Amino acid sequence: MYINKISKSIYSFRANPQPTNISHSNQVNQNQLEKTPKTDVFSVSIGYVNDTHGQTNNMMRILSGVGGDIVVSAGDNDIGDEKNKGVHNATVRFLNIAKVIGTAIGNHEMDTTQADLIDSIKNYDADALAVNIKKDKLETQDPDLVNKLGRAKLEENWKPSKIVTVNGEKIGLLGASPIDMLDRLTHPSYHTDCHVDNLEDSIKDIQDEVNNLKSQGVNKIILLSHLGLKKDKQVAQSTEGIDVIVSGHTHELIKDIKEGENLLYSKTGEPVILTEAGRDGNYFGKLNLEFDKDGIITKAQNNLAETGLFYKNLVHQYLFDLELGKPEKIGYIEEAPAPPKSLTEENPHANFVCDVMKEETNSDIAIWHNCGVRNFFHEGEIDSRDIKDISPFLDLVVTAYVSEKTLVDMFKKGVKDTYSSSSHKPGLFAVSGLNYSVSSKTGSLTGMNYIDKSGKVHKIDIQNPSNTKKYKVVTDEFLMSAGADYNILATEEEFAEKYPYDKDVMVCDYIKRHNKPVIINQTGRIKYDD
Repeated sequence: MYINKISKSIYSFRANPQPTNISHSNQVNQNQLEKTPKTDVFSVSIGYVNDTHGQTNNMMRILSGVGGDIVVSAGDNDIGDEKNKGVHNATVRFLNIAKVIGTAIGNHEMDTTQADLIDSIKNYDADALAVNIKKDKLETQDPDLVNKLGRAKLEENWKPSKIVTVNGEKIGLLGASPIDMLDRLTHPSYHTDCHVDNLEDSIKDIQDEVNNLKSQGVNKIILLSHLGLKKDKQVAQSTEGIDVIVSGHTHELIKDIKEGENLLYSKTGEPVILTEAGRDGNYFGKLNLEFDKDGIITKAQNNLAETGLFYKNLVHQYLFDLELGKPEKIGYIEEAPAPPKSLTEENPHANFVCDVMKEETNSDIAIWHNCGVRNFFHEGEIDSRDIKDISPFLDLVVTAYVSEKTLVDMFKKGVKDTYSSSSHKPGLFAVSGLNYSVSSKTGSLTGMNYIDKSGKVHKIDIQNPSNTKKYKVVTDEFLMSAGADYNILATEEEFAEKYPYDKDVMVCDYIKRHNKPVIINQTGRIKYDD
């Protein structure tokens, strides 16, 4: 039984009680599961992570459980630009301690300059893998622009694929990056000399590299993909030779193995297993496989571990402290609800951060986009690193005087885009000094009210918002002036104030100054009309 192969350190894995037997012949009903004789069988276990997003506390917990014959990542291990140097270094430590041997390049790897990304990749024990990123040669670019934007020979630091040997058997790994990469970057200008092939061309890139691996005698192949699950399903059914796709980017949480959902069939009828472990390192996985002599999966078991059930190893904490500094104890959270499961749900944790920003800057309105919220407040003692994990990007707090029309237009676009996306990105807004209503059926903003500092409610006419009435709005510089998938509220030249720190520092100062247990229950700011 495969269950006996799982390390005792990961006893909390949630798994099928029995492994799935898989038939792969085109001549049989694919819903029929057949037992395979125990001859010429090769067994392997694959530990996997994806979209850990620089969540250092979760990384330390994952290190207490992750393992397998090989460990891989589907990308977005890191987060933030060059201001987040400590997080970048801690992410490298995580990958190396976890013995990750290959990782896809996600969009968040490219939040920083090419030169800084190369520094990180060179310190990986793993190989960075990408078959579908193309880059202009430095020699063809303006030297001043190259120097200004920190561009470098990034293309020399990733590979399309690699071959590893496990118990005498060759396994091929290749990587794919997200097609919408340049739309997801913190600083798109750093990487405008790069492009990612469209889906059709990416599928061709993948198949060509699979064929290259097969020509070298490899018949067991794993794709580390940051394309997103929907696109990965198309890849699985449009190619041949891929056995496993470890997915990322869309933050799906895939438990077990279910035919038609994450057990699909290639264009030649062979089984392809897809899996993904959610987001922010809240889960990690282990996939146990049996292959026949032709390199076809005959049995599989997919196990997910909930990261919060694991303790941080003191040695790992020490090593991470070397990169991040020792965290400071801040206070105590008396009550806190479970975090929302969808970007369309109201987020009381983010609302609390908005309350703090509004009070600390004496603003009328505070906003924060749910997609930027990467963790939540845990009940019990809390330290500065816990709070940093909630807001891991280093985006300074800023204020600006924003017209009512600009604010309403931003909300309208944000709500529309959120409900038009299958993953509900970029997400609804956490707010303070506002409440608003939305319709999921029409994907639209249906109402909005401003709550002044005395608590009086003022209805905003969202059909005819004022161009002259202005509010003092506080958020981070990314949301205020970079767009962050929304309309820009104010340019940098229009900032009223720019604080020398991010939201986490402001929250730490607030909790320490008030010196009493915190209750997180800030809700009722979003009304759902349907």
